[in-house]
Amino acid sequence: MANSQETPSSPRFSTQEVTVVFFLGGPGSGKGTQSANLERDYGFVHLSAGDLLRAEQVREGSQYGELIRNYIREGKIVPMEITVALLSNAMADSLAATPPPAGTKARFLIDGFPRKLDQAVFFEDTVCPSELVLFLDCPEEVMESRLLKRGETSGRDDDNAESIRKRFRTFVDTSMPVVDAFQAQNKVVSVKATGSVDDVYAEIKSGIQARGLDPR
Repeated sequence: MANSQETPSSPRFSTQEVTVVFFLGGPGSGKGTQSANLERDYGFVHLSAGDLLRAEQVREGSQYGELIRNYIREGKIVPMEITVALLSNAMADSLAATPPPAGTKARFLIDGFPRKLDQAVFFEDTVCPSELVLFLDCPEEVMESRLLKRGETSGRDDDNAESIRKRFRTFVDTSMPVVDAFQAQNKVVSVKATGSVDDVYAEIKSGIQARGLDPR
């Protein structure tokens, strides 16, 4: 944990010890599938903001569970302090359980976060500055088709047409400004996510390796 001497603007982790890549894309753009590929080939620890929030909402004794449930059901963004705390603690747990090999940095792929510009600023000020932003660019009709199909088996109460459309509008209104802001810093690797899984992954590999992230 951050010690009492640190200020809120002092990041918990140094870019000398960890590499953070934000993974953004609308709902159904394929982040989960591609995250598994990156985890396997590049040594990333995959942290899904959505998965952490879903786990927290059912964790016994969680003070945030009901609040998170209500936000997710409405397709709204959970308060950033909660999401950032969950991500930060998951990073610390991973580093404690599996330290990276000597001479290497731990790699974290943070999926579905930041969803808003203030979240990006808050995370980078308090947890760790990001190295790159990987963005899967996918049209709404493709995402909706994928999510409705997933909803047949996922059991997720937000995989229905009304929630999907709300989530897509939320993404366009709040998350695209995040992509634009990082683009202005030349930190975005943008990939069209309409091809096959293999085609999209080939584009991702090409993009991140051009930025100095090689397989492990």
